[in-house]
Amino acid sequence: MESRSPKAGRRAAARAPRRETPPPPGTPLRIGLIGQKFMGKAHSNAWSQAGRFFDLPRAVELTTIAARDGASLGAFARRFGWKQHTADWRELARDPEIDLVDVGTPNDVHREQALAMLEAGKHVACEKPLAGTLDDARAMRDAARKAGKRARTFVWFNYRRAPAVALAWQLLRENRLGKLVHVRAHYLQGWGGAGTPMSWRFQKKLAGSGAHGDLNAHIVDLARFLTGEEVTTIHGAHSRTFVKRRAVAGTSRTAASDVDDCVSFLASFRGGATAVFEATRLAPGHFNDNHIEVNGEHGSLRFSFEDMNLLEYYDGREPRRLQGWKRIQCTFGDAHPYAAHWWPEGHVLGYEHGFVNQAADIVRALSGAKPEVPLPDFEDAYETQRVLEAALVSAANRTAIPLSQIP
Repeated sequence: MESRSPKAGRRAAARAPRRETPPPPGTPLRIGLIGQKFMGKAHSNAWSQAGRFFDLPRAVELTTIAARDGASLGAFARRFGWKQHTADWRELARDPEIDLVDVGTPNDVHREQALAMLEAGKHVACEKPLAGTLDDARAMRDAARKAGKRARTFVWFNYRRAPAVALAWQLLRENRLGKLVHVRAHYLQGWGGAGTPMSWRFQKKLAGSGAHGDLNAHIVDLARFLTGEEVTTIHGAHSRTFVKRRAVAGTSRTAASDVDDCVSFLASFRGGATAVFEATRLAPGHFNDNHIEVNGEHGSLRFSFEDMNLLEYYDGREPRRLQGWKRIQCTFGDAHPYAAHWWPEGHVLGYEHGFVNQAADIVRALSGAKPEVPLPDFEDAYETQRVLEAALVSAANRTAIPLSQIP
């Protein structure tokens, strides 16, 4: 295991070519990652597993991981198979051997890190939400536009990659539900009560928002992804902080928790469908309850991540004596997205597989192949960020907010 010096990185950057065309076939995709905590583990596992379970057009190499905690980083790098590690994330931008940088850090530093990588000609995969603020997200979108095809962008809305969600996307593309009329989505967790100590997730300057950016970001993305439509209006929203102070771990002190604990809002889509979204981390008994239902003139689809291998489908055009919810177990390799790359039918997938599926699709996309279902980029994720911002503006002003007012 090696830790490169900044000086070595600068010398390497001086001879780094600016990539304008795809690399020759067979060239490995060399990954750099920033972050070694929750998402660092999830992303490290994803990149290491993608080539083992998917027949990819390019091999994946875990080149360098960067993180602030240098004392623990070496052990982390060895455990997850990273060749090199560094406490200076800027080395990744300077390293000509790295093709893609994966940003798995808190929301407040997404902008600085992503812009540095795009300027260096690196492809960027970024955690969600795109940024802590709309201004930061807009700057990231603009930088991605400027980079064009030279440096592509991706965002880790990993729930798109659950086979059941990907199947729902396919069924909606087949117009199984007819004209869409209603979307209802909630994302409920219970870990954020008064006994949970302070972390960056409860500080607005670092997270941007609380349950809203953390959880509503996912269900807004799922709603936009599944329906293929954009939100046009937020009709009303409500935001509340219940836990105002939290213990600082390892001390007798407390600190202010200034992010939302619960946010709900009503919306309309361009095609006329109405929608309701709600998110909280104060729902005891709900562990990772990411749920979405889409209702149309001919039927309905619903998905809950706590039973992630199932898609429920109701076909209102069947004879009345046969009508009822159908529970589809999405594990058949010859019928369901991604399933063929994993286990025999009936052998279910888990949380980590969505990340692996997305890593594989990113490699495909960077090799000129088609991903299983569409990948979100900075442009796409910015549209989700606009919806989140409009909901916060609506809650603050107690009024409807057209998305046209959110640039």
